[in-house]
Amino acid sequence: MLRLLHIEFYKLKHSRSSKILTLAYFIILSFIALIASVEFNFGDIKVSVADMGIFNFPVIWHFTTYIAAFLKFFLAIVIVSMMSNEYSNRTLKQNLIDGLSKKEFVLSKFYAVIVFSLLSSIFVFVLTIILGYSFSDYTELSIVTRELDFIFAYFLKLVAFFSFCLFLGVLVKRSAFALGFLFVWWIAENIAYGIFRWQLGSETSKSILQFFPLEAMSNLIDRPWERLNFVREAANQLQADIGVDYALHWYEVLIASLWILIFIYSTYYLLKTRDL
Repeated sequence: MLRLLHIEFYKLKHSRSSKILTLAYFIILSFIALIASVEFNFGDIKVSVADMGIFNFPVIWHFTTYIAAFLKFFLAIVIVSMMSNEYSNRTLKQNLIDGLSKKEFVLSKFYAVIVFSLLSSIFVFVLTIILGYSFSDYTELSIVTRELDFIFAYFLKLVAFFSFCLFLGVLVKRSAFALGFLFVWWIAENIAYGIFRWQLGSETSKSILQFFPLEAMSNLIDRPWERLNFVREAANQLQADIGVDYALHWYEVLIASLWILIFIYSTYYLLKTRDL
């Protein structure tokens, strides 16, 4: 495993674009902390984002992982470029000539995906701890660790998404086309949801769409907006039930994990059967 990672990160070390994108990703990720300083003026009343409850433990785990997940496209470009560069620079064929098997080649990419996802998860974990202890009204250990599973959900979401990008990089061979295909797939899932909802209703369509790859990843971390203080207060005044289930369920983890296996095996299958 260490040998394969060394080979992979040696290539990344000599890729200027990959280094810039990775650095930009972590820098922009740290900008989540700036959200705490955002204020809105309603006449003479100033409302701070930090006062909305999003930086309170345990809600902050939900909020930071949800926002951070939007930035995964920076690393997605790096992952897709890793594969496209293998074809354009002919390093894929050279690695195979030098004795690296196709299985080891795919594993080296997958190990890199896991490392990127793990580093991002650790970064978000540290950032959340700092923000939480700076702004949260509750700092008891039992409360701080209550929804820590959102970090695991974030890690799994990144691994699944980057595995999808890895598969597209092998399937299409060109980074721009692979990212374009990813966008087209996202549109296709939304169109499918619209058709299913029109024909079968909202609940049935959601039950079907949860098995689609991008939706399966999205379901790992639901939107956190209904957990804001003013939203909950408004719902209480209107006696309305928001009815959003924020918990991470075992079947959501299972579906996302199955897609990871499908993407990685499909990547290996393409390399195994394709004439390089």
